[in-house]
Amino acid sequence: MGSLEGKVAIVTGAGQGIGRGIATAMAKEGASIAVVDLNAEAAAGTAGEIERLGAAAIPLTCDIRDSAAVGAAVAAVVERFGTVDILVNNAMAARVGVPLEEITDEDLELAFRTGPMASTYFMRACFPHLKGGGRVINLRSGSEIQGLVGYAAYVSAKAAVGGLTRTAAREWGAHDITVNAICPFALSEGAKSYFDSRPDELDAALSGLSLRRTGDAEADIGRAAVFLAGPDASFITGCSIMVDGGGSFLG
Repeated sequence: MGSLEGKVAIVTGAGQGIGRGIATAMAKEGASIAVVDLNAEAAAGTAGEIERLGAAAIPLTCDIRDSAAVGAAVAAVVERFGTVDILVNNAMAARVGVPLEEITDEDLELAFRTGPMASTYFMRACFPHLKGGGRVINLRSGSEIQGLVGYAAYVSAKAAVGGLTRTAAREWGAHDITVNAICPFALSEGAKSYFDSRPDELDAALSGLSLRRTGDAEADIGRAAVFLAGPDASFITGCSIMVDGGGSFLG
């Protein structure tokens, strides 16, 4: 029996990359997975992969910037599986490589609406179902500490997710809900696309790691998420785990 047997997990942005890795890792531990993604085809692909593993899955298309759409997605999960035990806020979009003075209002809106605002929408909608032992896992970034050039909107939004994580951990502990975060480094499809035209930046990123390789979305990031969602992490909350090969240290 897997460590997440009988649990129901929502994973946003699970159509590809890190989200898919987390969803697959949790499914292999027995969780039923709601695969939430803006791309319907990608969501269906991940859900099909999970079903082939022998786990239950439902693909859901959702624009996470829309609180009503988020509420409808959570309601669909509860209708299909009866509850929500685990929420993974992975999805986020941002335009990067932009000097601070050139950031547009649209850049800020995209980063914050898909980052801390969307995470809050999902947490708020899932709260009644998470009470009594639920787990929330948010995705932060080591770039918050590094202050990467050209990443102001992204870094600011991720830092806001960190604040949300800590506050929710304080407030929701009374309901036996743990709220933690992961700061990952793995080459998702989006990251690969970005670095394909900037190989020098990838080399620089790898040279700054203690473990000089890219992380694996499932074996590295996914397994860390499984730990935070499982019984061994029941007394851990308000923490951020760096799963980035020693690229940044938070402590």
